[in-house]
Amino acid sequence: MQAASAGRALARLLGLPAKAQLQRRPAWLLLQRQHQPWSGGPRWQSGLIMAHYGSEQRGQPHSPDYRLYFKNSKGKYISPFHDIPLCAGSNEDTEIPAKRSRTTGNEIIFNMIVEVPRWTNAKMEIATEEPLNPIKQDVKKGKLRYVANIFPHKGYIWNYGAFPQTWEDPNHKDDNTGCCGDNDPIDVCEIGSQVHTVGEVIQVKVLGLLGLIDEGETDWKIIAISVDDPESQNIHDIDDVRKFKPGYLEATVNWFRLYKVPDGKPENQFAFNGTFKDKAFAFEIIKSTHEYWKALVHKKADGGAIKCTNLLVGTSPYCCNEEDIEAIVQSAPPPVEECSVSKDVDQWHFLGQ
Repeated sequence: MQAASAGRALARLLGLPAKAQLQRRPAWLLLQRQHQPWSGGPRWQSGLIMAHYGSEQRGQPHSPDYRLYFKNSKGKYISPFHDIPLCAGSNEDTEIPAKRSRTTGNEIIFNMIVEVPRWTNAKMEIATEEPLNPIKQDVKKGKLRYVANIFPHKGYIWNYGAFPQTWEDPNHKDDNTGCCGDNDPIDVCEIGSQVHTVGEVIQVKVLGLLGLIDEGETDWKIIAISVDDPESQNIHDIDDVRKFKPGYLEATVNWFRLYKVPDGKPENQFAFNGTFKDKAFAFEIIKSTHEYWKALVHKKADGGAIKCTNLLVGTSPYCCNEEDIEAIVQSAPPPVEECSVSKDVDQWHFLGQ
């Protein structure tokens, strides 16, 4: 009941219909994903609920100048942070709240932007401080960041990414954690059986949430599963994850606790002693981060260096015309073929308990 009530509250916030059934498409309408990581040129994909997005590579993969820009179904460059709707099925040409977002019964379906495919190491992320917010590889102290392999894992253990149109406000101290937000879109761990690719926009349902305290900042981790995944029909909440994927949640806590230790940093801490919260709680967090994003994109909150350049949020003072937006992409380096990666990335780290 709690989850349903929270879901209805979130639906009202986003302008979703009270009851809208997701119609499954015939098999012949399912488009095979041709989205390959690191490949050059435009790439197109189709999500479950008629959301079409493409991406365009600039620069060289595994280099500081690599960027992946996004396009909508009309071929217009957009910001994945600001222009892709939080909820799937929304009309991407209008600002949310939208009237045509979809649910599956009581489930609200969200758009997730995949930044890091499962089993990979390159720390790819939405560049919040660059116009149009392309995906880039994070750089620290002049070096490209790769997540260490901590035995028995290889790279990230889920498809990792973010919800668009959300923002963890660094000026707001969370009542649950006592820490301010980390200044990024809210993170998502997609636990389905498929390995997705950098820049995919997939549709997911929320299962629960883990509260990470990362270097003194609140860094929520939404646990979700793709609605396209064969296992999604059995997994509806965080308890189902324990039932159908035993050990996965425990591995998730350990992964986040230890992933910075090989770099000489201390273990991360957690809110609620590392206990996962249910989907009702997760909905409340998503709702609040969406409200913070709305304040950000309408210049009612101090975003610091964050760039809110967008094409589709018409009421935002940061909304730009197509010509100015295209000039941003054209100023980026041309695409270059993939380069080799140091074998050090494949090193396994064994950490004492």
